[in-house]
Amino acid sequence: MKDYDEKHIRNIVLLGAAKSGKTTLCETMLFEAGIIPRRGTVEERNTVSDYHDIEHERGSSVYATCLHTEWRNYKINIIDTPGLEDFIGEVIASIRVCDTALLLLNAQHGVEVGTELIWDYVDKYRKPTILIVNQLDTEFANFTATVDDARRAFGSAVTVMQYPVNQGIGFNSVIDLLKMTLYRFPENGGKPEKLPIPDSEKETAERLHNELVEKAAENDDTLMEQYFEKGNLDEDELRQGLKIGMLKHQVFPVFCLSAVNNMGSGRLMGFIDNVAPAAIEMPPEQTEDGEPIPCDPAGPPVLFVFKTLLEPHIGRLSFFKVISGEIRPGIELYNEKGNTSERLNQLFIADGRNRNPVELLRSGDIGCTLKLKNTLTNHTLSDKQSGTQVAPIVFPLPKVRVAVEVINKADDEKLGEVLAEIHMEDPTLEIEYNKELKQVILHAQGELHLSLIRWRLEHVYKMPVEFLPAKIPYRETIRQSAMSNYRHKKQSGGAGQFGEVYMKIEPYYDGMPALKDYPVRDTDTIDLAWGGKLVFNNCIVGGVIDNRFLPSILKGIMEKMQEGPLTGSYVRDIRVSVYDGKMHPVDSNDISFKIAGMMAFKEAFHQADPQLLEPVFDVETTAPDSMMGDIMGELQTRRSIITGMDTLNGFQVIRARTPQAELDKLYAALRNVTQGKAKVKAVFAEYAPVPGDLQKKLMEEYKREEVAV
Repeated sequence: MKDYDEKHIRNIVLLGAAKSGKTTLCETMLFEAGIIPRRGTVEERNTVSDYHDIEHERGSSVYATCLHTEWRNYKINIIDTPGLEDFIGEVIASIRVCDTALLLLNAQHGVEVGTELIWDYVDKYRKPTILIVNQLDTEFANFTATVDDARRAFGSAVTVMQYPVNQGIGFNSVIDLLKMTLYRFPENGGKPEKLPIPDSEKETAERLHNELVEKAAENDDTLMEQYFEKGNLDEDELRQGLKIGMLKHQVFPVFCLSAVNNMGSGRLMGFIDNVAPAAIEMPPEQTEDGEPIPCDPAGPPVLFVFKTLLEPHIGRLSFFKVISGEIRPGIELYNEKGNTSERLNQLFIADGRNRNPVELLRSGDIGCTLKLKNTLTNHTLSDKQSGTQVAPIVFPLPKVRVAVEVINKADDEKLGEVLAEIHMEDPTLEIEYNKELKQVILHAQGELHLSLIRWRLEHVYKMPVEFLPAKIPYRETIRQSAMSNYRHKKQSGGAGQFGEVYMKIEPYYDGMPALKDYPVRDTDTIDLAWGGKLVFNNCIVGGVIDNRFLPSILKGIMEKMQEGPLTGSYVRDIRVSVYDGKMHPVDSNDISFKIAGMMAFKEAFHQADPQLLEPVFDVETTAPDSMMGDIMGELQTRRSIITGMDTLNGFQVIRARTPQAELDKLYAALRNVTQGKAKVKAVFAEYAPVPGDLQKKLMEEYKREEVAV
């Protein structure tokens, strides 16, 4: 492979909603540049990028795939991404390491739901952006409506660079406003014929060209002066102005394409070469401490791992961007997070499943290597002395959860290892081994994300599983005080067991007054691991219970608090005062007082107006105004309390408190009624009382389960 310096390397990411044509465009770009001898298709399952079995089965991208092409002495690294929100982790990591985003818009549908969601991350990272109106050869293509839709969604930075002459069936011509030329493509696509702009289009072309010139000039004072002086800008000045505007995130050039018919890809690649910025021209990456890392090939080597993939028969593939310096096979670098040195024995440029060995990768380039020991996604490799750590990618929080159980119990131990491997590849999947709920819980981005996990478990790892509803981590407490006593007495041959405990329990709250009923000798305040507190008062006088048995009483209480009397949930926020009891000089021991303390607490708990608490989340839903009625309806039918409404960037924002028991259903319902246009965030807020009828139902279910056991 030819050696490219840092000024001749471009990193682009292909983004867009599902079916916008990203994978087809990748195939066309590789074919047009002569990287592949023929173009594959998604339908024939032979494209370079969508090569995984699950992608063949689904007929769409699931993973972000790295490829490259070479066009007129430039190397273009390409990352093809999925178009569905459930795989957003693949998209975010790709946006982070690329220098230019190519956002594909389907000319029939304009800016779709998936596109708007992806745009949030493009805008967050301020990536230079090229908009591509694709599928102009389809019956209902509408270039003008698509551009108008883009301006509504992305703002006035949307700038037409090309427009179609004959969109729809038979499309084959575009007018390029930078070169002021008409390109007419042959029937099978490829290299176009360059023609003068026809008279019928001159007025429109001149008007749009002037708009383009003004947009390019307004981003640079020198160009603006030249524009005022000459009344125009030449082609090189236009390119300069467009690049400055793209870097400032103030110009989003619009190109026309039919990826499936290979019309327009060459002109697009030429623009990427000449105008899209190289990594060395972009704002530098930053360390975790906010310090810049110059993209300098002469600097110390720094690699940032943005993707990890496990390939059958190969092992772990680590994809990285060279942030600084240059690397060759055999280089040894240090991973501070993994606390290990890693030797990169081989370096590759990836093209889907194919890996092309290279002897050098410079700053700004993207590559991969095999079998790193302890280096994962978001890790940095650098020389040990510098200790450089690139700021990590921040992945979105999960939206849905489900419990997973293996059907074959012999796979129980293996399940943990397999899920750890899947999480290593996919940081947006969180795995929780919940001791309290006695479940393995998967936290994912959506139902489709979960279906992918299930497919992998069953097809790749040959491990049939069952997905079950994840239980809710309820809490138990009390609403009034109660008193009880319990005598534990057990007599058998030899020494027996005897312990008697009297106690008072009360609801605990911060700042509550000291106990007045009995003298408190000492107090133990325990911050419970599951939230809330237990305050344990020793009020024993006269030695009726020896001090050495008080820890056993406390232990018995704590054991019962870990399996509450109502539903087996954790108990919280209670003050217990042990004020009397009895012991036997021979038969009393630790186990006796542990049992007596546990049973006395259980009896008092039932008398103290017990209350079941449920986790409640603050939910924020953002959607177009027309959908507010449907969203409000779904929230109210799921025990949500509306806490506020607001307007943000032309959208309506509804804030509510929603019980976790309703949350998973709410996500699915909101996605359904808004056609996926609602953006939903949920953050834990507090534990709140469960309604009486639901508490009764849950207590009855718990009793039935206890009887069944």
